[in-house]
Amino acid sequence: MTPLDQARALISGHGARTEPARRVIAMLGQGPCTLAELVRESTMPRRGVEELLSALDSDLVRNRDTYEIRGDAVASYTEAFTVPNRTEPDLARIRSDVDAVPPPLAALDHVQARPETVARRASWLNEHYELAGRTLLCLGDHDLTSLAVAAVNPDVAITVVDLDERVLAYVDTLARERGLNIRCLHADLRFGLPPAATESSDLVFSDPPYTPEGMALFAGRGVEALRDTGSGRLLLAYGFSDRTPALGQKVQQELLGIGLVFEAILPAFHRFDGAQAIGSAADLYVCQPTSRGRKAAQRTGIYTHGPQSIESSSTVDNAALLVFTGDSVVQQPDWSQPITGRSLTIDAAADPGPWLLRILLACNAERVSILVPNNHPDIRDERGQKSLSTVVASKYRLRFHRSTPDGKHAVVVATRTGAGLLDRVHGKLGNALREHLIAESDGKLTKREARELVAAKIPDLTDVRLIDLPRHRIEELISV
Repeated sequence: MTPLDQARALISGHGARTEPARRVIAMLGQGPCTLAELVRESTMPRRGVEELLSALDSDLVRNRDTYEIRGDAVASYTEAFTVPNRTEPDLARIRSDVDAVPPPLAALDHVQARPETVARRASWLNEHYELAGRTLLCLGDHDLTSLAVAAVNPDVAITVVDLDERVLAYVDTLARERGLNIRCLHADLRFGLPPAATESSDLVFSDPPYTPEGMALFAGRGVEALRDTGSGRLLLAYGFSDRTPALGQKVQQELLGIGLVFEAILPAFHRFDGAQAIGSAADLYVCQPTSRGRKAAQRTGIYTHGPQSIESSSTVDNAALLVFTGDSVVQQPDWSQPITGRSLTIDAAADPGPWLLRILLACNAERVSILVPNNHPDIRDERGQKSLSTVVASKYRLRFHRSTPDGKHAVVVATRTGAGLLDRVHGKLGNALREHLIAESDGKLTKREARELVAAKIPDLTDVRLIDLPRHRIEELISV
C-alpha cells in the first residue's frame, strides 16, 4: 500500500468528520510545519497528527522539527484531499417544498422550521462534514432537511425514518422525481429502529419532541443508527425557555445519561413558525457518543399534546373489550416481531394513524381484534375503510365496529382469508418478493429471473423489511 493509500485509509476511518485531517494534509503541502503548528491550526489531537505523519511515510520530508510533503507528491495529495466547491442551497426551491409539505400535526409535536433554517442546516452539514460517500439518517423529517442536504451534495446517501406516512410519501415522491439518493422508511421509534437503519449511518440528524422522554428516545435510536460511535455524530435540535432552565437541565441529563458528550451547542440555530413558548428558536446540539450505550427504552408518552402525551392515560375498559372479542387477554401493540396466536385482541387506542396497518401486517393469526380511536383515519369514513381493506385483502377480511366498546373507540376485526407476500413482512423484501413472484408464476420463473425482476423494481429496498416500507410503497407492491 502506498503512503497515499495509507493516508486515505486512515482519514476514511474518521467517518464524515475529516476536515481537521484534510487541513493537516493541506498545510504539509504548502511548506514546512512543526508538529505544534499542525496541531494548533488543524485542531486535530497530537496523537492523530502523529498517526497521519506516520502513514505518509516516504512521501514525507522530515527536517529536524518540521515536516512537509515531497514536492513531486504534492499534486497527488492535493487532488485526493481537496474538498470540491460547495453548492449553495436553493432557498426558493426549499421555500416551495416547505409551502407544500403536509400540514404539521400537533399530536406529533410538529412545528415547521423556517425555509432559511432548512437551508442553514444543509449548508452547515455540507461545510463541516465530508458528506460524499457517507450516509446521513434523518429521524423525522417534516422540515424536509433531507431534500435540502441531498440537493447541495448529491453524493451523500440519505435515509429518512418517520412515523408520518404523509411526510414519507411527500419526501419519497420528490426524491424520485429529482433523482436524489434518499430512501424512506416507516417507524415509530417507540417500538424500535428498522433493522436496515441500525448501525448504518455516519451522521444522524433529528428535531425530536422537546420532552425529556422524547429527546432521550430519539437520541438513543440515533446512537443505535450510527455505524461507528467513535467517528459518528448525532445532531439534535432542542430549545427551552430561559424561564424553565430546570427543563433544559433535565433534557441535558437524559442525553448525558445515554452516553452523549456535547461537542458543540450553537444557540438559536433553528428558527420556527410557532413554538413561541421557547422564542420560536432552538439550539443545535452536536453530540459525540462515548459508546454504543444503553438501548433506548420503549416509551409511550413522549409528546406534549394528544393521546400520546406525557400526561395522557388509557381510559379503555378492558373487561368490556374482552366481552366483545371473546378473548382472555389484551395485548399491547408492537410490530417489531411477528405476532402469533389463534385469536388476538390488541389495544391500539393511542394509535396516531399508522399503527393499525402495521399491526395487521405483523399478525399471523386466524382472527385479530384491534382497538383504535373512533376517529381513526382508516375507519372514520368509507374511503379510509376501503383503502385499508385493499392493502390487506390477500391476508385478512376486515369488519369495522364503530363506537365499540364505548363512544370514543372502535374495534377492527380481521379474519384470515389467505396467505402470501404479507405473511413474510419481517424478512428482507428482496427475498420475500422473489419467492412471491415465483409462487405467483406457478414455478415458471426461475430464481435468477425473479431476482432480476426484484432488482429492477426495488433496487434501493431489497434489504428492507416489507413492514418498514412507507404505506404508499406497500400499496405499489400489492397493486402489481
